[in-house]
Amino acid sequence: MDVYFFLKQRTDLIRHFYDAASAPFVETKRCIQNTLPPFDDPPYDDSGEPAFLSEWLQADVEHELVGRAAISMLSEALKQFFVTWERRTWAEPPCAKCFKKAFESGFISGYVECFAEGFELDWSTCPADLDVLKQVVLARNRAQHSDLVLDHLTHDEKSLQAYPRPFFVRPEDEGLSRRVEF
Repeated sequence: MDVYFFLKQRTDLIRHFYDAASAPFVETKRCIQNTLPPFDDPPYDDSGEPAFLSEWLQADVEHELVGRAAISMLSEALKQFFVTWERRTWAEPPCAKCFKKAFESGFISGYVECFAEGFELDWSTCPADLDVLKQVVLARNRAQHSDLVLDHLTHDEKSLQAYPRPFFVRPEDEGLSRRVEF
């Protein structure tokens, strides 16, 4: 089995899902921002709030929910990639048992250490950015373990210490160095 082929196929599917599922929300926000139909004739409102604010906010949250679903799928695809390699390599998979301490820092760290020793891999030559892969898992965990309020997720202090310039940020927050949302 070509494990990389199936990972690539899965990530392509996730990318397509995200693009297709988020398109209506992106379009709603674009139409509101540019006063295009059906958001070109705002109703009378003397509250001082921008026209169609509630519709824009709803589209923004729905867009983020699609992103949360996609990041969860990506995290699981990465995990299955490593698990598949572990199962294909060893009759008795050693990673979780032999490298328990490494797995305490997450499955990416655990598998990196396990495969480094098992295959004598030099991960410094790996073309993948392991910090980004670790942040995929962090983003998934933040998305899956958030509170009831569907607010934008933020990076906690521990994550910001490990990754001062996080990969996952909202476009309007790029360049901020502390407590950014994604």
